[in-house]
Formats: sequence, structure tokens, C-alpha cells
Amino acid sequence: MHDFIAWLKKHHHWFVFLLLEVTSLMMLFRFNTHHNSAWVTQANNVAGVIVEWESQLLSFTRLRTVNAQLTEENLALQLSNERMREVIDSLMHDSTRTERLLARRISPYLQIPAKVISNSVRRKNNIITLNRGSQDGVKPEMGVVSGTGPVGIVYAVSRNYSLVLPILNAKSNISCRLRGTDYFGSLAWRGGDVLEAFLGDIPNHAKCNVGDQVETSGFSSVFPAGIFVGTVSKINNSPDGQSYELTVRLSTDFATLRNVTILGNPCKAELDSLAIGNQ
Repeated sequence: MHDFIAWLKKHHHWFVFLLLEVTSLMMLFRFNTHHNSAWVTQANNVAGVIVEWESQLLSFTRLRTVNAQLTEENLALQLSNERMREVIDSLMHDSTRTERLLARRISPYLQIPAKVISNSVRRKNNIITLNRGSQDGVKPEMGVVSGTGPVGIVYAVSRNYSLVLPILNAKSNISCRLRGTDYFGSLAWRGGDVLEAFLGDIPNHAKCNVGDQVETSGFSSVFPAGIFVGTVSKINNSPDGQSYELTVRLSTDFATLRNVTILGNPCKAELDSLAIGNQ
């Protein structure tokens, strides 16, 4: 404390000088109109700059929150638009004859609507992922159809999702027949054209023509009989010459597949138990 007092005594003239300067400036700006106006103007300018800096700083600090809010609002608008589009499509949609026939064929089956969330058509063994799983009642070996025909068979299921082995997979085989006849065979895809598959094992004495319709045979517990698959576009002999191999133009465009229905046969367990008993 003694040292501080000594320091003040030693430098007191500087404090007296500052006090006189401040007093003279106050008197200058207070009693001189011109200087007072200039002081007020500059003070307002400085205050405005400071306020602007403060506003920009606050805006910057809130930018992340604002962006998050905008993102949430944008997502909500997109979902709302999608729901509105689906409602409008359903109201304006005029069911085709194929869709009406399909609805009749699958009416006895458990029907689980689903959406395609992942799809491929360029590979040899394509896979489709649906947004329905075990908690929705989906099980392996359930059939999957769209409004234009069969899509494939469920082969793996998790709680919320399921994987489908589509017709556009080299490992897929679906029993099909020529509509209006008892001639049936296995429908398979060999890659390449996504709208073209091959129906083999049709006996060469069968009467078939280009343009004939192909449908599911019903010789399994997966698909009911009579679901339209496509039309015959070409007739060839099999490599061994003992049967026909029909080129089928598929009715379903897998590249635009969005909404599907998973089918559960209520009698599948009983049919499977009979099949096991006959082995």
C-alpha cells in the first residue's frame, strides 16, 4: 500500500493532465454546438457499427440451429408432398384388367403392402429390398407381386426389412404355364434384357404361338394360379430338341418397381407338411 501511494505521488501530474483533458473536452462538446453535433454523429456511427457486429455475431452463432430447423421443415414438406402424391395417384388411378384379375387371384392370401427401398436390374443375380420384415408378418418363401405380375420370392427376413429373389435373378425359377392350357414349365432369366425371360420344358407337341399369354401355374404354395406373367415373343427348340423354349416378354418393368404386395398362403404349412411326408 505504501508503494502504491508513493507511485501515485510520483506520477500524479499525469492524472491531473488526463483529468484536465477530459474536463476540457466535455466543456468543448457541451458548450460548442458544432463540436457537439460532430461528437453525437460519430458516437452514433460507432454505436451502429458495434450493434451491427453484435447482430452478425449472434446470427452466425444461431446459423447451425436455423439450418437444422430448415432441414427438418424441408423434409416434412417432402414427406407431405409424397403422401399427397400417393393420395392423388390412388384417387385418379383406373385399375387395368390385369390388376383386377390379380386382386381376385390373391384375395384368399394374406396380403402385406410394401415399398421397394433398394433394387438392382443390371446384375446377373439382382436383389430387391422391401421395407417390411418379421414384425409385419413377413416370412421366407412368401411370394411378392406388383400390380402387373409376379416379382419374386422372399428369401431372407430381418425385423424391419426383407430381401427378395426376383425373377431377374439367375437363381430364380417360377412355375408358369401357357394360359388356357395345362402345359407348364420353369420361368428363368439369363441376364441382359430386363423385360425378357425364358419358359422351358414345354413339350414340342404343344400348340403355342407368338402372342400367347403366360401365367403362374399354381404348382407351388408361393403364388396362386393365374397371375399374368407376360406374352410369348419367340418360340425356339430346346438344346436337346425334346421341348420348346419360349421367350417371354415380361409384363412387369422391374426398373420402375416401387409398390408391391407380399403374399402369405394360409395353407402353406399344411402343404409343406404333406410334401415332407411324401418324401
